[in-house]
Amino acid sequence: MATIRIPTPLRPYTGGSAMAELNGATVGEALQQLVSIYPDLEQHLYKDGELRSFVNVFLGEEDIRYLDGVDTPIRSSDQILIIPSIAGGSGRLVDHSALRVNQAFIIGLLVLAFVLDLWPLAAFVAAVMITGTIWPEVGLFKRIYRHVLKPAWLVKPDVITDNPEPHRFAQGLGGVFTLGSTLALLVRLPVVGWGLAWLVIVLAALNLFLGFCAGCFVYYQLNRLGVPGFTHAPLRVQGE
Repeated sequence: MATIRIPTPLRPYTGGSAMAELNGATVGEALQQLVSIYPDLEQHLYKDGELRSFVNVFLGEEDIRYLDGVDTPIRSSDQILIIPSIAGGSGRLVDHSALRVNQAFIIGLLVLAFVLDLWPLAAFVAAVMITGTIWPEVGLFKRIYRHVLKPAWLVKPDVITDNPEPHRFAQGLGGVFTLGSTLALLVRLPVVGWGLAWLVIVLAALNLFLGFCAGCFVYYQLNRLGVPGFTHAPLRVQGE
């Protein structure tokens, strides 16, 4: 059975229930079963038989709008999330377990590159970080999490309401520093090269172990200053 998580503002229409386990081959079928169990919920999710435009439904960390919508297939181990509107934008989710796995790979590989004095390994990390920033769906370390670690339950999902853009910016910034590290090593400036690599290692470790994302902090400061391109302010959930 797939699980649907119900947000606080909608729980008065489910008798206070926060979760529901439902059968169904698709997200749409599961939602239809949900409103058949809790009829008072239907008017808040549907209008004229269609999901309301402000209703945000996620399968795991993915917005179903970017999958197959209500026709998105589901498995018995999947979790569907209905989340409330977000002040300053539509509802969004980020799996922080994916971020932590990404950071762990970056730290481990860059430390290994330093110990073995292997600039090609640092170049590989830079390529993965920059590629994952430009095309998030092909990010290698996150794909390892999604297709290997998460299905095997070696790492449990930690999906929370968040903006993905600041985290993507942070990774891109780290990728640029790592690329600079590689170039410095290529022109035989090892102090500069490994210094930049260790800067990335320390910043990734701060995020992994202390939960402080320096790149995200920079992103939100630029947002406050009105810098073009930095359009997302910190999210605040309405009705919580």
